[in-house]
Amino acid sequence: MKVYSESRFLPFTPEQMFDLVADVPSYPKFLPWCLSTRVVGREGENVFLSEMEIGFKMMRERYTSRVTLRRPGEIEVESLEGIFKELHTVWRFEPAPGGTHVGFEIRFAFRSFLLQTMIGAVFNEAARMMVRSFEKRAQVLYG
Repeated sequence: MKVYSESRFLPFTPEQMFDLVADVPSYPKFLPWCLSTRVVGREGENVFLSEMEIGFKMMRERYTSRVTLRRPGEIEVESLEGIFKELHTVWRFEPAPGGTHVGFEIRFAFRSFLLQTMIGAVFNEAARMMVRSFEKRAQVLYG
């Protein structure tokens, strides 16, 4: 299983960062490998199920996740079915003078040994790129 975590200060409010990460349907607009997303169900007011299609070169896969919203401080995502044996992501947003301390952690393992081997080689860089993509999107939206 691969694990990556990162924290950084961003000059946006916790509510702004929360709203950006919670807006899963907008991910294809700014995450490079995210081809499509859609909300496929709800489990109450603060939990929804999302289907995401990801692609890189010749690979194209879908998976379904449960997204739990704990406004404004935390968003947790866990894979339910699809290409991941395990996927667990947590975003944390803590207020700080002039902005927010954003914490990000991801743990995952693919069901396929081949995918795990391929992605494992570039995992840390892909995770860093994902965090940077959210930061750039915040700059576009909230400037």
